[in-house]
Amino acid sequence: MLKYAIIFALISLVAGALGFTGLAAGAAGIAKVLFFVFLVLTVIFVVLAVKAAGAVSKALK
Repeated sequence: MLKYAIIFALISLVAGALGFTGLAAGAAGIAKVLFFVFLVLTVIFVVLAVKAAGAVSKALK
């Protein structure tokens, strides 16, 4: 997902440099949404990994 956010950000930069402001704004909006979805999923998975590691260490004791 981060890969697609970076791709849309690059499309936005190129479109903005070429004067396609509408396309640049749309691509930037999509890149922002994908980036924030990536951040939320990353935080969720990190929390789940920490909880799983705690459960495993408890089970081994």
